[in-house]
Amino acid sequence: MALIVQKYGGTSVANLDKIRNVADRVIRAKEGGNNLVVVLSAMAGETDRLIGLANQASEGKPDDREYDALIATGEQVTVTLLALTLNRLGHKARSFLAHQVKIHTDRAHMKARILKVDTREIERELKKGHVVVVAGFQGVDTENHVTTLGRGGSDTSAVALAAALKADVCEIYTDVDGVYTTDPNLCRSARKLVKVSYDEMLEMASAGAKVLHPRSVELAKKYDVPIYVKSSFTDDEGTLVTKEDEEMEAVVVSGVTYDRDQAKVTVVHVPDRPGIAARLFTTLSDRNIPVDMIIQNASVEAFTDLSFTVSKKDMREVERLIGPVASDIGAQGVQYDQNISKVSIIGVGMRSHAGVASQMFAALAKEGINILMISTSEIKISCVIESKYTELAVMVLHETFGLDRK
Repeated sequence: MALIVQKYGGTSVANLDKIRNVADRVIRAKEGGNNLVVVLSAMAGETDRLIGLANQASEGKPDDREYDALIATGEQVTVTLLALTLNRLGHKARSFLAHQVKIHTDRAHMKARILKVDTREIERELKKGHVVVVAGFQGVDTENHVTTLGRGGSDTSAVALAAALKADVCEIYTDVDGVYTTDPNLCRSARKLVKVSYDEMLEMASAGAKVLHPRSVELAKKYDVPIYVKSSFTDDEGTLVTKEDEEMEAVVVSGVTYDRDQAKVTVVHVPDRPGIAARLFTTLSDRNIPVDMIIQNASVEAFTDLSFTVSKKDMREVERLIGPVASDIGAQGVQYDQNISKVSIIGVGMRSHAGVASQMFAALAKEGINILMISTSEIKISCVIESKYTELAVMVLHETFGLDRK
């Protein structure tokens, strides 16, 4: 008997008909002799509706604690409805919120990180033969305040539960039928991958692919949890996210991703002395604002320019924080650019193949696409470009590295 954790996203539980469809899938897996823990997101659009209400009630400045207490209610609706549906169909089910099964997090409201999961209540219900339905996206801190995990947090909830329960697999059901070589809505020649390594999936997710949340992949790799991504609307085969093998290493580039949710911040004419960068980025980290790419120009007469990228949704807060700090450290000013995108190529085969970067840069140059920033890792190369060239860059790189061919 296998233990399976299934997660269903907002589009999969958008109404009662779709919740019934989820119940049918759960029942098929249960009747196949498996134990089931099901993690759900809120109905599609519900979290955005609740955020809108929070902003209206607080004139755009909601208290962090109350904000989380409000938007966490969306998942309470879906888990209860699924449990009711399963019980009506003759399969015992119990729904739980994060505070009931004790999904412990830190105290970073809106962006909390899971610290540990108490599985005792879930295990008691599984021993009774019940389907356990758990609210995703939420947790509780050390003072029992409700916290939320940020966008895509239900993926993280599911993988954390799978790791804590030592589940055989974590199945992520969504509105796409797997992981593709690039966005199939943008590039018609995109192909579905049969399997992809944890490292590749982590880089894809961090670089803009929307299929899985990066933190869920981090957890899956750390605890060796296989993730199977597939559609909740078809029975087509999906994509397995798993350990790297020799077959994966033979492919130089596995995917091309893009991220339009990027803004570039340049602190101009910064004094080039120890502690300046720490001062700037500590200010952002103290507010839990992630920074992606960072580039510092060569020092000229003891001054330099420092550029970095952040999510567009954080720009208002970044502008509020960075301006005063730049003034304090003696910088000349701060420039902001939201008309950019990040385009990346990813593949574990890059470790053993030379010339990949030059091939990428040449392909972009041939199309007249200027590169504003470059960042690399062992298996990824990312370029910041003008946003108007995003689609062209993705299609050119997809073809350049042969991803349109099996």
